[in-house]
Amino acid sequence: MELLVLGVVVLFIIVATVKFKMHPVFSLTLAAVASGFLLGLTPKDIMTTISEGFGKTLSGIGLVIAFGTVIGIYLEKTGSTQVLANSILKLIGLRRSPLAINLAGFVISIPVYCDSGFIILSSLNKAISKKTGIPATVFAIALATGLYSAHVFVPPTPGPLAAAAIMEADLGVVMTLGLLVAIPVSISGYFWARFIGKSLKEDETTEAMQEKDEVQSTVKPFQAFLPLLVPIILIAMKSLVNYPTYPLGEGWLFMLFDFLGSPIIALLVGVFFAFSLGRSFPSKEKQGWVAEAFKQAGAIVLITGAGGAFGAILRTIDVASLINLESGSGVGGLLIAFVIAAVLKTAQGSSTVAIITTSAIIAPLLETFGLLSITDKALAVLAVGAGAMTVSHINDSYFWVVSQFSNINVKTALRGHTLGTLVQGITGILMILVLYFVM
Repeated sequence: MELLVLGVVVLFIIVATVKFKMHPVFSLTLAAVASGFLLGLTPKDIMTTISEGFGKTLSGIGLVIAFGTVIGIYLEKTGSTQVLANSILKLIGLRRSPLAINLAGFVISIPVYCDSGFIILSSLNKAISKKTGIPATVFAIALATGLYSAHVFVPPTPGPLAAAAIMEADLGVVMTLGLLVAIPVSISGYFWARFIGKSLKEDETTEAMQEKDEVQSTVKPFQAFLPLLVPIILIAMKSLVNYPTYPLGEGWLFMLFDFLGSPIIALLVGVFFAFSLGRSFPSKEKQGWVAEAFKQAGAIVLITGAGGAFGAILRTIDVASLINLESGSGVGGLLIAFVIAAVLKTAQGSSTVAIITTSAIIAPLLETFGLLSITDKALAVLAVGAGAMTVSHINDSYFWVVSQFSNINVKTALRGHTLGTLVQGITGILMILVLYFVM
């Protein structure tokens, strides 16, 4: 009965989201309430569990999501994303410009949503294509896959941030291992772009969507990188000083980095570096940027909280015993997390919803799988992320952004972008399994 309930509510989330276009906040909350009743919980227990799950999930990451979104908006509005892309292009060189575009997308997608990042940089694709003679579709796929890899693996992107909260994983370790996984995954997208891109053509009969005007930025490259690098370094330092051997001792250095590396403080520091990018813009305009950022963040925060509430209800049943999982099967656990996320992603389109829903299902199983160490929990988060990028197709808004702004038809986008995300997802889970065996 309990296993049937689990299957029905997951199916409900998919159908409600895909067929009835229900917002994930409603579908996840309704799934949590329905699960509670079907599992025999009292109304009071259901509401208590949902409230506690919602609050616990958001207590550590609500402000982190908000601050990360502000950083992304400032990078976008001040033209700093173009500065970052041009800096990476200059560093790697015009000869390897598809790789430069791929890595630029990877860096920019850490704070900026991949949809926005692609729209901003799509004009750069065409300009470089004219200079190099390399087909624009190669740049489009290289950029799309680069943006996508950080989107599912590297906090403070909302998906992995939410998964870390739901599975109670250390954010610094998730970020460090996420970078180790995401960079090869991004580069696999580049190789796929070089392999398939030259055989694909733009659709001459379809006009590309209106491109955003490029913001002429006076921001220097060093300034543009600071809002990204400083929080990452601070969070990584917190994990380092808290390592069991205490490499920096337990004195004032420990206390300093332990405080500054707390995700909320680290992202707040990043926000102030982001504020410095907008000094030449009117105060009234910048107030609008902050309001826009909080509007974007609010939706993600609510979805994350609803996922936490759903997960809290699922924790009341012993899922492991229901499906006869063997204790200590770490590899099996990572693969199951990957497959569930991939099914949810393919079925309903949103990587973030797939990550949050899968994390809620997997969290109660971590002990059964033997994934209890700091490293193992982080790898479980990343396995969910790898599944949640497998695959992006016609029910994913990002698929349409890539196809329309690249001026390619659906068939071409399926061959280039969709198969590219399949290659990336497989690369991601293989990298995660390698890390599991060597760490």
